[in-house]
Amino acid sequence: MKPTTILTILPIVAMLSSCNNSSVKEESSTVKTEGYQWPPDVKSPIAGIKAKIMVAHGDTITDNYYWMNDYFKKGPDSTVVVDYLKAENAYVDTMLGASKKFREDLFAELKGRIKEKDESVPYKDNGYWYYTRFEEGKQYAIYCRKKETMDAAEEVVHDANKAAEGKSYYNVAGLQVTDNNEWAAVGEDDVSRRLYKLRIKNLRTGEYLPETITNTEGGSYAWAADNKTLFYIKKDMQTLLGFQVWRHEAGTDPAADVKVYEEKDNRHYIGVGRTKSKKYIMIYSELSEQQSEQRFLDASRPTGTFTLMQPRTMGLVYNADHYNDKFYIRTNLDAENFRLMESALDKPGKENWKEVIPHRADVFLAGVMLFKDHLVVSERKEGLLQVRIIDQKDKSEHYVKFDEPAYFAGVAANPDFNTNILRFTYTSLITPNSTFDYNMDTEKKELKKQQEIVGGYDKNNYVTERSWATARDGVKVPVSIVYKKGMKKDGQNPLLLTGYGSYGYSNDPFFSRNALSLLNRGFIYVIAHIRGGQEMGRKWYETGKMMNKKNTFYDFIDCAEYLISEKYTSKEHLFASGASAGGLLMGAVTNLRPDLWRGIIAGVPYVDVVTTMSDPSIPLTTGEYLEWGNPANKDEYFYMKSYSPMDNVERKAYPNMLVTTGLHDSQVQYFEPAKWVAKLRALKTDDNIILLHTNMEAGHGGASGRFDYLKDVALQYAFLFALEGITD
Repeated sequence: MKPTTILTILPIVAMLSSCNNSSVKEESSTVKTEGYQWPPDVKSPIAGIKAKIMVAHGDTITDNYYWMNDYFKKGPDSTVVVDYLKAENAYVDTMLGASKKFREDLFAELKGRIKEKDESVPYKDNGYWYYTRFEEGKQYAIYCRKKETMDAAEEVVHDANKAAEGKSYYNVAGLQVTDNNEWAAVGEDDVSRRLYKLRIKNLRTGEYLPETITNTEGGSYAWAADNKTLFYIKKDMQTLLGFQVWRHEAGTDPAADVKVYEEKDNRHYIGVGRTKSKKYIMIYSELSEQQSEQRFLDASRPTGTFTLMQPRTMGLVYNADHYNDKFYIRTNLDAENFRLMESALDKPGKENWKEVIPHRADVFLAGVMLFKDHLVVSERKEGLLQVRIIDQKDKSEHYVKFDEPAYFAGVAANPDFNTNILRFTYTSLITPNSTFDYNMDTEKKELKKQQEIVGGYDKNNYVTERSWATARDGVKVPVSIVYKKGMKKDGQNPLLLTGYGSYGYSNDPFFSRNALSLLNRGFIYVIAHIRGGQEMGRKWYETGKMMNKKNTFYDFIDCAEYLISEKYTSKEHLFASGASAGGLLMGAVTNLRPDLWRGIIAGVPYVDVVTTMSDPSIPLTTGEYLEWGNPANKDEYFYMKSYSPMDNVERKAYPNMLVTTGLHDSQVQYFEPAKWVAKLRALKTDDNIILLHTNMEAGHGGASGRFDYLKDVALQYAFLFALEGITD
């Protein structure tokens, strides 16, 4: 049963339409920065006030800017919303007007590092070599294949450049090919709301079938073994959540499609896919890393009935894959950091599970990949990923060796089951993204490709460190640091500290060619691996969510204090950034310690926690009650309110801020950051600058092209450089 909102919305008649109301502070540009000239006496836009009162548990919240959500609701203020966002964009252009040429140069610099004519390392699947390539000047990938050998003629599976012609946004997801190699399923989003149109392409003729299935989950398509039946997920148009699995026969009217599963609990996310062995179709259902359930169907019998593996139980998480005559099951059953189990195909329930890899208190079992003669295990220990190889014949094992203090190593696309070669990727803050083939028998690895940085790059000119900050409760928090060689610890270095800390997502130290523009101008770049992620194991996540969420924010602040105490930087030169749930982090630490930061960049920030979580019609809300809390619960309501950025803005000084959003964002809708900026402007007592930039043609991920998104990066860097007085 879908939960209903517990907040009673009461309109207040008064509408403060005047922009010069005495209770609203106008922001003007009096901030001083040596080396950069901010335009004097420029007034920021002021949002009109049309207050709403929200009442819950005897508590009252007044939201003066609730009207801003009218764009999607097509309410009376929908046009006003767009005009306001455009006015904010114009204000950004004015305030950063002196850096216009610098921003253009930055964009050219960022773009100039990209090898425009490039292609990925091919991988073999079912007799074909698959790869993507980019053409010079083109924004999008061309998905290609060659039969049996790379000397064969190229076949284009999908040309995203042609598909994107005339569109301001375009994204492709879920490319899946039938077992006979003749059909491809293609998911396309040209709005940035993550509502994918499903089309089917005949790979022999290059033509698309006449049917189009709208509003699907782009990453979840699965062909059956009959080469004509396709399973896909439909989305609820109000919540934008996938909630039904349907069966479609290629070449037929979608109106005749058959629903094979419906998720009745709208807190759950669902998916559909195929086991690596291709023997089974799997339907997945998962609730906030706290409860999961899988169903399986013989892929050769697509009209059959799915079999439930293990009924959902709160607290039990599992995911299964097929191996020969058994299922391998990764689960947290009596294992906080997960363990690996196995079961017979006809007895998949937990009462029949037998242990393969036991639970370890200091090692998190992140994932497994199955091969005919090898089991590949991804593990996390002390915040770093390790790749463990187990020989299925004699059970001998070893680890792939890595030698940098902070890095990321991940298993890549490995569709071939009958091979002893593992494809994996490796990167660090100073090592560009690298693709390796690893012989699991001889333990020899071969570098197949390393990301090329046009213009040259020498990793020896940079230094990466792994250090540990002590949080206020004594917990050691890892931080990954990179800077240009020659840096002096004198407290005068500009430093950008980033973090995320939610959903159990591990914020690993990836190489960023864009960050070179910061490092080469003297910035230090640091990742804080704070609680709420899963870098240090499952407990790291559990102690940074729900009623422990404030640990995430305190960890980040304590990491910042550590970097200052070690003289990497000082308050006058310390910047912070985070996006989405990392934007919530930015809002929280700005309220808690506004004095600590010279500037903040909050990307698509989730900042109106209580109001959003109280409205089940807003996309993604109900599925995240176990991440943030359910406002229907009094204790959870007041805990969320105690840190929600929107609800804790006070009349005090705040740092300089750049806030970004996308008008079509389906994850954190545009009105959250817009309302937050309006409230900050109304209450702050300082003369610092707050900028709001909205991409009017994109959503949560920003611009879709490989070049266009760099304009947003250039804007963010220009903001940082302006505050540091760096002008070239």
